[in-house]
Amino acid sequence: MKSKKLSNILTLGFALFAMFFGAGNLLLPPLIGVEVGSNYLVAMLSFGLTGILLPFTGILSVVYSGDSFNDLGHRVNKHLAAILGTIIMICIGPLIAIPRTAATTYEVGLKPFFPEMNPIWGSIIFFIITLALAIRPSKVVDVIGNYLTPILLVLLALLIAVGIISPTSTLEISEMTMIQSFSRGFIEGYQTLDVLASVIFAGIIINAARDKGYTDTKSKSQVVVVSGLLSTTCLLFVYGGLIYLGATSGVTDTGISRAELLIHISRNILGDYGLIAIALCMAFACLTTSIALTSAVATFFSQLSKGKLSYLVVAIICTVISFGLSVKGVDEIINFAYPPLAFVYPITITLVIYIVIFGRNIKSKSPYIGALLASTLIAILGLLKILGFFDENMLSNLNKIPFFEYDLGWIVPSIIGFIIGIIYDKVSSK
Repeated sequence: MKSKKLSNILTLGFALFAMFFGAGNLLLPPLIGVEVGSNYLVAMLSFGLTGILLPFTGILSVVYSGDSFNDLGHRVNKHLAAILGTIIMICIGPLIAIPRTAATTYEVGLKPFFPEMNPIWGSIIFFIITLALAIRPSKVVDVIGNYLTPILLVLLALLIAVGIISPTSTLEISEMTMIQSFSRGFIEGYQTLDVLASVIFAGIIINAARDKGYTDTKSKSQVVVVSGLLSTTCLLFVYGGLIYLGATSGVTDTGISRAELLIHISRNILGDYGLIAIALCMAFACLTTSIALTSAVATFFSQLSKGKLSYLVVAIICTVISFGLSVKGVDEIINFAYPPLAFVYPITITLVIYIVIFGRNIKSKSPYIGALLASTLIAILGLLKILGFFDENMLSNLNKIPFFEYDLGWIVPSIIGFIIGIIYDKVSSK
């Protein structure tokens, strides 16, 4: 029985790792290392907060609330799950994340070997495989966890281990301050989309655990949490290793494209075999994420429409839209993604953190509503700042909000909003 449980945890944990570890997760850390240089440990910490710890917290928030994101949203407001869930699904689905997986697979996995290949054909092949494997949602977790992830981890471990043992260059002294390096890693972690994905993937893993026989709340929660810890351990090793490889790559041009940097690092560490290794890593990482996201999007909107849109129809629509956007290229997709992510991330992080920390003791909705309203207001101001709506005088005033200039201005207002919600409840009860 114990061996079976261990096998199930390994399958679920590896599947969760692969769902999280997609295009951005492989491309983002090396460039962070180039930018922060000798401050790489600080960047590892901050990137780990938004790329590892918060996604794990997202899983816990769903486990503590029920079986899916809907249960999490209903802790605050019955309409929140549908509204915020739709925004999240569009971001991690056909608008940003899924197109990015296909574009990355082409630029890193196919283009170095087939330089004359049209990116359209690369995307067609990619999405045919994605749709074929996502059509049966019950098999998604097993396919990813049992077959695709172990290969991905072995290849990444080889690349990172050789790069750490024999670095290709010495560390460059960083021109960034510690707080700048911390902010850079923290904000770049938004681009992984993992906090947004975690509240959705949690439902997939919980359902998979239930299908494997863990039907009571205690055993189901235990298996999901341990699987989450396994996936975060794998992510910590990979992210930390990739940031270090970037910091010791010898590259000083921070304007280098993420795909070119990854190819450069791989070739320097493993020679021509490095290109093959990174191409396979990219293909497996992107494919597993694309399959999981397509399945999640199809399931969510099928349930939201109460069956009026079938799982298969939504999966096909999602695939077609993703295909159309994927030909724009990785860097263009990443640059386009920042404004919407800068808006939705603070809201989602606030929901996740406060539910995990206070959810078991504070059942009233008012404190959570207060925190979310404050985060939403700051997120709107941050979005307008990114889009260039504010002049220097207005920005100077907004920077008086703690951490606003580092794009972390939602932290203090959310705490204040939460406290106001608690006070409101006490006054109302009297």
